[in-house]
Amino acid sequence: MLMLSARRILMTIPVMFIVALIVFGLLYLAPGDPAVVFAGDQATPEQIAAIRSRMGLDQPFFIQFVTWLWNILHGDLGRSLVSNVPVTQLIAQRIGPTLSLTTLTLVFSVLTAVPLSLFAAWQRGKLIDRAVMLMGVAGFSIPVFVLAYCLSYIFAVELRWLPVQGYKPLSAGIWPWLRGLLLPALALGSGYVALISRIGRASLVEVLQQDYIRTARAKGGATVTILFRHALKNAAVPIVTVVGLGIGLLIGGAVVTETVFALPGIGRLAADAILRRDYPVIQGVVLLFSFSYMLINLLVDLIYPFLDPRIRH
Repeated sequence: MLMLSARRILMTIPVMFIVALIVFGLLYLAPGDPAVVFAGDQATPEQIAAIRSRMGLDQPFFIQFVTWLWNILHGDLGRSLVSNVPVTQLIAQRIGPTLSLTTLTLVFSVLTAVPLSLFAAWQRGKLIDRAVMLMGVAGFSIPVFVLAYCLSYIFAVELRWLPVQGYKPLSAGIWPWLRGLLLPALALGSGYVALISRIGRASLVEVLQQDYIRTARAKGGATVTILFRHALKNAAVPIVTVVGLGIGLLIGGAVVTETVFALPGIGRLAADAILRRDYPVIQGVVLLFSFSYMLINLLVDLIYPFLDPRIRH
């Protein structure tokens, strides 16, 4: 078990290095000059050249990458070209809303999708099964921003139950915090619920056809016990896998959702940085999202042996 965990952890090191190389390389090849953005429209060519030299942009690609990577290892993601504030400080200021949104969306999605997939697999071919499948198709088909505007119009504009935009920190109270995140979490979680429920249903349908499930039914076992203790436990590996892989949906959808609902999170920070061509901020946010995704999938890999002891060998 320890050897398996150590091997999985060591495998992430070269992957993280490749991700860092890709992130830096894509922005290095992107059109535009950070020195021009930093200097402003009225700068002379001499001033731009001086800024390029001070920022190290006149160095070869390899030297720039090694310097950037060395700074990252020391916790320095650079400074914003627009505000001249350290990128780490900007991310620290914005990480609260994003963590709140993604955590609430994750809890809502799992608590909704897993029971739906259980009941759909148990009632395969019946009305609830078809309803879950239809919901899955709709969840994948409707873009996040379209659903976000529809939810805002219905629950905020027409019914006036929830605010259209804005965010309150948890320190302001649970209900003000939750009230500002309900609509974004519903919009962001729609595709995630569809993904988990469809994969979970397929896995549970296969498990429910196994002999030990028939034996449990023949012995008169309670339906809830059969579903949760026997079926869900043995179908947990693919469900946990899709939960981990689906984090990418949350990361990508957070940019759109935070922009629509005016949440001051990292996703909106990334969108603003792209519009302003603030390259250090873009690099820092993309790197953070990429490393977070890899760490979550590493955690999923480490959970596998506890769900299925056969994976330990």
